[in-house]
Amino acid sequence: MKRHITYLACGIIVTLLFILFKENIYESAYYAQGFSDQFYNLGLYTPVALITAGTAWIGAAIYYFAINSVKFDRWYHWLVMLVIVTLLAPIICYALNDFVFANNDLMYIAESINFELYNMVFTAVLFIVASFSMRWWSSNCRHTPIPQ
Repeated sequence: MKRHITYLACGIIVTLLFILFKENIYESAYYAQGFSDQFYNLGLYTPVALITAGTAWIGAAIYYFAINSVKFDRWYHWLVMLVIVTLLAPIICYALNDFVFANNDLMYIAESINFELYNMVFTAVLFIVASFSMRWWSSNCRHTPIPQ
């Protein structure tokens, strides 16, 4: 049990570090002069990081606690959930970016798409972190994606 709490604590710490250092993480992966400056000036890094982290953790919680079925405890079921979350968070973030940029008469369509492609990687990593943090408390899916 102590080991399971350690995994959960590590997952929460990794996620909080991602949220805390969001600008550095995102800009080290993707930086475009005008786009990144406007992204920062409009305060979009925080909502994007929160949506990304929240979607990853909520997706993992849905898989391990809401679905939590013997019929869906295989690695490929977990992979389907990973794909769904990895696509969903960047789509939501793109819609937010597009809305805020449009309200400020800015057009960064190509840059937003490129940014969200990198955000897909961060979403997938955070989903994996969340999965390994909370899988231990699932009654049926605790062995997914990798058996203990």
